[in-house]
Amino acid sequence: MVKSVGAAGLERIELKRVTERLGQLYSVLLEAAETESAPLAGAWTPAVDVCESPDTVFIRMELPGVSANQIKIALSNDKIRICGEKKRRKARQRIVSHLCSERSYGRFNRVMPLRWTISIKNSSAELRDGVLLIRLPKIKDRRGLEHIIPIEEIASEDKS
Repeated sequence: MVKSVGAAGLERIELKRVTERLGQLYSVLLEAAETESAPLAGAWTPAVDVCESPDTVFIRMELPGVSANQIKIALSNDKIRICGEKKRRKARQRIVSHLCSERSYGRFNRVMPLRWTISIKNSSAELRDGVLLIRLPKIKDRRGLEHIIPIEEIASEDKS
């Protein structure tokens, strides 16, 4: 048996879809604005993958030749900033000049907005074989949920 939905119900469903789509577009626009900021002199941009599982967000960043003490990760409720510096090695005495150099050096700074509610205190990061892996556990978003607060009744003192 198919239940028909009235015109008001269809309008509500369509309004919900439009609202969700606008929220997605706004998040993409924020992310693009953050990443389109002018790079610093000598800066480079490492490649990043952002992946999601049902309970965790993973960020992988390629940082070949960078050690953990050259990286700083700052995490807030709505964004993550990964910055640091890849230093150029000192030239060996045998090398007179470079014929070709395609590797990037210098400072890097990536800011990515977070679309998920995450647990900041349970987040972790590891650097292995030139790949930085950041784990951001998701938590249930409590916004919009109703929480009942019990009321304790206190008898008033009668001062007659």
